[in-house]
Amino acid sequence: MRIVVTLVLMLAIGPCASAAHNDVVEGNPASSVKVLIYEDLQCSDCARFRVMMDDKILPRYGRKVAFIHRDFPLGKHDWAAQAAVAARWVNEQSGELGIIIRREILAEQDAITAQNLKQWLIDFAYRNHLDPKDIVASLTDQRLIAAVDQDRQAAVARGVSRVPAVFVGGVAFSETIIFDDLSRAIEDAIAK
Repeated sequence: MRIVVTLVLMLAIGPCASAAHNDVVEGNPASSVKVLIYEDLQCSDCARFRVMMDDKILPRYGRKVAFIHRDFPLGKHDWAAQAAVAARWVNEQSGELGIIIRREILAEQDAITAQNLKQWLIDFAYRNHLDPKDIVASLTDQRLIAAVDQDRQAAVARGVSRVPAVFVGGVAFSETIIFDDLSRAIEDAIAK
């Protein structure tokens, strides 16, 4: 079934997002233009959006825009919430690795299962010189679990029900996102 792009104009009360110190931010964190991205690391549409980020969006806008990643694990996905918690822990160790783990999970999501997620995380830790015991322990860290839940609640308050959900100022994009449409919204935000 083809998923149709949902483009919804929303009323914006102030800027689209502000980056907190523990946010996963790509691009230019000092930029006044902030693009907020809600994602589920087990979502195939989010994996396709990640490819678009790497191939088109970041090369064009990486120096001009802050891309803020937030978590919205869907209930239908059996390991997405745990992956989000572990990715937050990794981001606390290194902002660069925080992006890398999200990119790798999204790229390898077809091979990851609820049964092998811990081993996947241990392997990631070894490859990136992190403590494998600590990455596994992060899965039960109530502070990180609460942070993921806080993202989810904020997304629901914004009307998010599908991912990826991308907010550029007062314009929202959901699910299958067309690059040209998103690019126009980013260009408009930069011009303001």
